[in-house]
Amino acid sequence: MTRVIPTAAAVCVLALAVACGDSPTKPSEEITRFGVQLSPASQVPPVLNTEASGSGTATISFKITRDAAGAIATATADFQVSLSFFPPTTAPILAHIHRGAAGANGLFVVDTGLGPGQVNMIAGFGSFNKVGIVVTPALMQEILSTPSGFYFDVHTVANLDGVARGQLVRQ
Repeated sequence: MTRVIPTAAAVCVLALAVACGDSPTKPSEEITRFGVQLSPASQVPPVLNTEASGSGTATISFKITRDAAGAIATATADFQVSLSFFPPTTAPILAHIHRGAAGANGLFVVDTGLGPGQVNMIAGFGSFNKVGIVVTPALMQEILSTPSGFYFDVHTVANLDGVARGQLVRQ
């Protein structure tokens, strides 16, 4: 009987060690999405030329890897953007995430890599996707903590400072 207790205890310790083997030492991955309603009226100052008729939406999906302690180790962004009701001559040339609250302009912090001629605008409608854009861990944490402090906008040939803008909203 005295041998049964130490053996049973050893089996319990071994089972506990095996059960804990998948624990917090593994990095974890998550996807966090933000939606953006794009409007020329949200630009600072608002767009007043012929492109003021447009609108759009953007979905930004961040793929985040966290280390064993839960800190962000890596992050990338995937952008899905649709533009609507613009004049047929609209020519998107840039698109970024900027640091800045509603009503304030700020420097861009994440560039999509969009360039001139990459968006086919047909009768004032167009869309584009950009995937795998690297975001630094510190910036990713800042976006997660204060999404309203960031906005996304699209720039065109006619509106070099931006044609349509919206604040990031977590979905």
